[in-house]
Amino acid sequence: MPKKCVLILLDGLGDRSYAELANQTPLQAASTPFMDKMAASGANGLYHAGLLGQALPSENAHFAMFGYESADFPGRGALEALGAGIDLAPDDVAVLAHFASLKEEKDNLFLVKGKPEASLDEEKLLVGAAGEYGQNGVNIRFIHTQGLRGILVLRGKVAPFVTDTDPITDGFKVIELKPWSDFKNDTAVQNTVRALKTYLQKIYYALKKHPLNEARLQKGLEPINGMVTQRAGQLKTVTSFKERFGLRGLCMASGIVYQGLSAFIGLDFEKVRDTKDPGKDIAQRLSMACNALDDYDFIHVHTKTPDEAAHTKNPLTKKKVIESLDKGIGAAIGSLSDNPDVLIILTADHSTPSLGPLIHSGEPVPLTFCGQGVRRDFVQRFDEINAAQGAMGHVRGKELMYLILNHLDRAKLRGLMDTPVDQPFWPGNYEPFKLE
Repeated sequence: MPKKCVLILLDGLGDRSYAELANQTPLQAASTPFMDKMAASGANGLYHAGLLGQALPSENAHFAMFGYESADFPGRGALEALGAGIDLAPDDVAVLAHFASLKEEKDNLFLVKGKPEASLDEEKLLVGAAGEYGQNGVNIRFIHTQGLRGILVLRGKVAPFVTDTDPITDGFKVIELKPWSDFKNDTAVQNTVRALKTYLQKIYYALKKHPLNEARLQKGLEPINGMVTQRAGQLKTVTSFKERFGLRGLCMASGIVYQGLSAFIGLDFEKVRDTKDPGKDIAQRLSMACNALDDYDFIHVHTKTPDEAAHTKNPLTKKKVIESLDKGIGAAIGSLSDNPDVLIILTADHSTPSLGPLIHSGEPVPLTFCGQGVRRDFVQRFDEINAAQGAMGHVRGKELMYLILNHLDRAKLRGLMDTPVDQPFWPGNYEPFKLE
């Protein structure tokens, strides 16, 4: 039986069916001979990291896939802060923030353009205007990460249980800052709401008549005159991945949120670079994974490109990316599939629709397990429909990690206690009996 696991994660791979693809999903319509070969040689099923119909962001889905409870999730703001190398104190609150083009109407602000384009000089002026702010013991600092995006770090008696202000969709009203209903009487939450709203208003009024925007208007460009926020977070304490599952883990990804998530749960991280060739990128990462097997028991190989292609709202673009990834997988998978010590898993974290207003959607994604001892079903194609007929059935949430332990012959018999904490892997890191 396998001793190591390589999880190939094609972010946002799942989708819906479209008329321009003969009422198929982009994955169904794509030519994927190598993914199909994997499906034909293993056990297939569907996966959802949460509840059917629930649209999950990548960070929440990955947190569940890695075997953690949603109650322990620290919020994306905190994860991106970790990934960006920001030193967060335990009581700090981190909030995602980005500059945007806003329009004022009858005391309301509307999101004109959530992702305006700006020159590097304009970015510097905007970051400088964000500055630092303090109110009643709450300090707010904007830390620039990339483009017009950054992270607000709030320090003082603060808490993350506040609404977003970013409506995501152009033309919608900016959202009022409010406490979550369960925390409306919490002093720290009230402090956060007051300070953050004052800070955002201060930025709006400062940028409203900023010379930068006067120059943009003269050029016929929309102003960049405000900042919107979302997904506040605060660090928590969780058991490390190795302690929880007995596996030495490595994550290969390009995004800072995965770097932050790895730091949070104790996975080693290998930052990789995305190019314009998704297939070449995934092939290189699989080769790197093969070379890392001596040092790691669990390797997460990630690509964001199917998700990004879906966000262009063009099913044909996503189909093309999937076909490129298939070629890359075919070029590099041999050294892993020929190794009897390796369990290969091919799946996604969530579905991303290539048309319509949703960012992500709630349909499950295909899942394939390949390796020595894995049951073989009759599925011959890797897609959302054929996978539903497979022997794996419907896998949810942290069940994925339990299945990985099972196929690595590390599953502990329920009820056995070889360690004071009931861990799911066997043998546990127990202390040997000593004679006294």
